[in-house]
Amino acid sequence: MTQPTLFQRFLLPGLAFKGVVIGGGYATGRELAEFFIPSGPQGGLMAMILAMLIWSAVCAATFAFAHLTRSYDYRSFFQKLLGPGWIAFEIVYVLLLVLILAVVGAAAGEIGASFGAPAILGTLLLTVTIAVVTGMGTASVERLFKYASTLLYIVYALFLILGLWLFGDRIGANLATPTPTTGWVMGGIAYAGYNLIAAAAVLPLTAHFTSRRDAVIAGSIAGPLAMLPAFGFFLCMIAFYPAIGDETLPSAFLLGQMNIPVFTIAFQAMIFAALLETGVGIIHAVNERVSGVWQTRRGVPLGSGPRAGIALALLLGCVFVATAIGLIDLIGSGYRMLAFAMLAVFVLPVMTLGVVRILRARPEVETVA
Repeated sequence: MTQPTLFQRFLLPGLAFKGVVIGGGYATGRELAEFFIPSGPQGGLMAMILAMLIWSAVCAATFAFAHLTRSYDYRSFFQKLLGPGWIAFEIVYVLLLVLILAVVGAAAGEIGASFGAPAILGTLLLTVTIAVVTGMGTASVERLFKYASTLLYIVYALFLILGLWLFGDRIGANLATPTPTTGWVMGGIAYAGYNLIAAAAVLPLTAHFTSRRDAVIAGSIAGPLAMLPAFGFFLCMIAFYPAIGDETLPSAFLLGQMNIPVFTIAFQAMIFAALLETGVGIIHAVNERVSGVWQTRRGVPLGSGPRAGIALALLLGCVFVATAIGLIDLIGSGYRMLAFAMLAVFVLPVMTLGVVRILRARPEVETVA
């Protein structure tokens, strides 16, 4: 058996977590406007730091529990964590899956429209690409997170550099102006809560850990890996506080203010890659959950055709949800409610029952030779 690389042990889970978070969590900036702008520039940054710390703590506990119990899909993970109550998590996961994929599909349509194409073409291109990547299995998914992450961090770094260059005075002035920071704690908790679906979605990519130490380190750095691009994005948004809170797509607004066509194309390509990562991560988790049951009953893993079919069925269904409801209403009404449901069925159990079991386990029992 091939030994896992340092990348697979320490960086891959965090990069996968980041990938799932960004597309459904702040690729267009709408989610940052919803959860952080109401608390003001300073309050928004404090809320983001709180959310990042929550992510790191929960990912560390989740990855360590997955390693301890050898549960690398969310069904087996929650069966071992919650017993018969595991079905409660699956209900919340499915609801969040529909919501996040609807947002991802709508955002892909907006990207298509920004290039003058019908919105449905952007959505269909994303749908087909997700189906192809997930249909090819875990190795294909790992390659996506590795290479798409490079593009993402480079583009977000350039975005921050350009923002500071063009809007630096306005950012500094708005940061220095005292504004109410009411609600930043609840904003940070709510934002962290719904995005923690990503910790469950990336469980198939945690099978490379060789010890509890690997799991805890990988989980701890997952929070910063996922939040660092958001910090840069939010700093640029602060230049246009508070009006940017009303923009449907803050990213499109900021790119318009920058008025650099070449970079606009690069940024839209990066958002597409981020949406792809999110859709792949969410659906690959479903495929692995189905594959686990399929293998138990049939003796063989789920094939490429059924994996791609599941992806297409889920994505096309969610596109209709996005079309019927609209992006702002989806984010504003759905995320907050499901965020607290995720805290109840996932975060609280894993940070209590899960941590107790991790601490009680003998090191020799949980270490892979």
